[in-house]
Amino acid sequence: MGVTLDDAARRFLAAFEEVTGVDGRDCLVTEGGDRLVIVVETGGMSDAIGPGGRTVKRFEERVDAQVRLVEDADDPEEFVANTFAPAAVYNVTISENTDVVAYVEVAEGDRGIAIGTNGRTITAARRLAARHFDIDDIQLT
Repeated sequence: MGVTLDDAARRFLAAFEEVTGVDGRDCLVTEGGDRLVIVVETGGMSDAIGPGGRTVKRFEERVDAQVRLVEDADDPEEFVANTFAPAAVYNVTISENTDVVAYVEVAEGDRGIAIGTNGRTITAARRLAARHFDIDDIQLT
């Protein structure tokens, strides 16, 4: 499934790839453009972060925005779990009744991390799951 990016997202991904040397697969830009969620190629997370986080920090400084990285995956369950990192995800089950819903079992102590400040993490997870795997909703269990 292809992801359509707007001009701003394409510019951010080009800058990300230039700074990190890692292929970016998708980019969500929040309103105001001060926060980015970038989907990184499978296996590219450590290179994108860099030693001590230096590489991703250099990218954040270049684009003047906070950046959250998500590792890509071919499997929808694995991809959904990756969108919640660093929260401990025990299980992801996808139900395909009327709507396609991913039920995500998260450690009780990590529910706040999975939801994120003002719901940012779960909102980004829902958007990414819809864009990459046609998942209509994500519910935490």
